[in-house]
Amino acid sequence: MHICMNWQAVSFDWNQARAFLATAEEGSLSAAAKALGLTQPTLSRQVAGLEKDLGVTLFERIGRSLALTQTGIDLLDHFRSMGDAAGRISLTASGKSQAIEGRVSISATDLMATFHLPAIVKKLRALAPGVEIEINASNDLRNLTRREADIAIRHVRPEQPELIAKLVAEPRAYLYAATDYLDRVGRPKTPDDLCNYDFIGIDPGFDRVIVELNALGISITQRNVRAASASGTVIFELARQGLGVTILPEDLATMTPGLEVVLPTLPAIHFPVWLVTHRELHNSRRIRLVYDLLADELGQ
Repeated sequence: MHICMNWQAVSFDWNQARAFLATAEEGSLSAAAKALGLTQPTLSRQVAGLEKDLGVTLFERIGRSLALTQTGIDLLDHFRSMGDAAGRISLTASGKSQAIEGRVSISATDLMATFHLPAIVKKLRALAPGVEIEINASNDLRNLTRREADIAIRHVRPEQPELIAKLVAEPRAYLYAATDYLDRVGRPKTPDDLCNYDFIGIDPGFDRVIVELNALGISITQRNVRAASASGTVIFELARQGLGVTILPEDLATMTPGLEVVLPTLPAIHFPVWLVTHRELHNSRRIRLVYDLLADELGQ
């Protein structure tokens, strides 16, 4: 579908955006000017021009340092996306994406690795055929800190300071069960009805999920959990086989015949998708290419 662009609403140019992004990333006007090969007065004028064109203040001076204002923080991710897109345009136009070679290892949950990554890897193959992708289906963040993966896709933001993380999506999930299971036990009419239903749990960590479900008025306990697994694909298959109620991503469940939402009136459960990598690896051309493509595709 073609989206009409309001060209007159774009009141700044790329040089201004690049100047802001470099200053925010490098931490100072002098470091940003050096990174861009500009004089500091030129860079300063570009940042000031962007602030004037947008009608906002992006930086404030604290002593000799610059700090992003809240507006600058709010806009930073948008400008990062512009920078990523500009980089990919340059790579594609020059044919350099074809010349990028080497292996990139991606660690992802098994559901993500099975149902989402293959289509993204297919697009990557067309963009950069010299890049080799290794997919590790794992829910463990330690494989990133042990340098067993270059990029990880996780549902929890990492706390390790040596890692950088970007929130790329917050898809919806709901309670699902097999139609034949609900035909057999009946369809609940209220959240409280679910206290008598079997649940399929995530092992470990379902205790936290029970707390969240209790907050929605679903009065279940660990006794309701009649089957559990650490594997998302196993949980998905247990639900498909009619062994109880569980939480599944909406996009996966809706494309699977034989599954239906339990209590459609319940609010959606949003789960974050974080893209994680090492700070120094983020500067690798091949890892940056894969990282940016993952961010774009998973963000959709």
